[in-house]
Amino acid sequence: MPNLRPGGRGLVPARRDRRPLPRIPVPVARAVVDCAIYIDGVRQPGRISYTDALATVRESGRGFVWLGLHSPDDEQMTGVGEAFGLHELVVEDAVHAHQRPKLEVYDDTQFLVLRTVKYVEHESMEQASEVVETGEIMIFAGADFVVTVRHGDHTHLSGVRRKLEARPELLTLGPTAVMHAIADKVVDSYLAVTDRMEVDVVAIEETVFGKQNRWLNIDPVYLLKREVLELRRAVQPLSAPLARLTDHENPLIPKEIRRHLRDVADHLATVIERVVEYDEVLTSLLDAAAAKVGIQQNTDMRKISAWVAIAAVPTMLAGVYGMNFDHMPELHQVWGYPAVLLFMIATCTTLFFVFRRHHWL
Repeated sequence: MPNLRPGGRGLVPARRDRRPLPRIPVPVARAVVDCAIYIDGVRQPGRISYTDALATVRESGRGFVWLGLHSPDDEQMTGVGEAFGLHELVVEDAVHAHQRPKLEVYDDTQFLVLRTVKYVEHESMEQASEVVETGEIMIFAGADFVVTVRHGDHTHLSGVRRKLEARPELLTLGPTAVMHAIADKVVDSYLAVTDRMEVDVVAIEETVFGKQNRWLNIDPVYLLKREVLELRRAVQPLSAPLARLTDHENPLIPKEIRRHLRDVADHLATVIERVVEYDEVLTSLLDAAAAKVGIQQNTDMRKISAWVAIAAVPTMLAGVYGMNFDHMPELHQVWGYPAVLLFMIATCTTLFFVFRRHHWL
């Protein structure tokens, strides 16, 4: 409402308070996907908060808690970190995505970062804008808990949880069994994506070396090369964390889990070999495509030069005699005008066939 300023000449609008409203913290429950207690490999019935679940497990000394989170913010993850006793550095990493695959150990808690990938469907490389979509899964594995933090829309772990709950003998091995199951799922997705990308690499190869394609669009080659590099950055750094997890000197990983993780490491080695092969093939295709584009440009320049040479003949004659014909060429000769026309036509025709024979036209 307007107010009357003392000593003023009229109504002056009241100033609005533009101070930002205090931010209302979002409860941790908004980021929780699932939380359960597992005792002897069996999920305990009922819904329970992660604080009560952790207190129950530690009071009884049996089982472990599996808490699943999706894209928590700073305050939410800080609350989880305080409850489970997580180091502040890994809590910060869990909030801010775009981490490299890595394994960090803080006392008896292991922090594993996995990059997830998803193949983006497309009809052809010419119409595609993205081939691989990436996300992240972060795993905190302690003695009596495992916390999973997901970033991305394709990083669902509900299927992994159901498969593990159907095999209680694995869950009896503790939180590291969950770590193995998630790593196995992620590496299997790598294999599926590389199988799909092989089709794209073959299609690009046929496009580059296809004789029916006179004009080559090099943009799809660059796009696929970029996506393969993105996949390589997600896959290759994971080999070092898996090597540490499968090390027999690692006291935090049971022997049976190490055996399963070795199988995951073998699958990862296969994926890395494929990705490196795709990268090398696409590098060769880029060189071939660049050479082909250069040849196309040279062909265009030869055609342009040939037509310029043909057009130069009448241009030269017109420049010598101008446009004022009076039975030229040597003035007042009746045969001069048709002779010049016949000379230009004959010369241009001769040049055309000469360039055509040398494949310039």
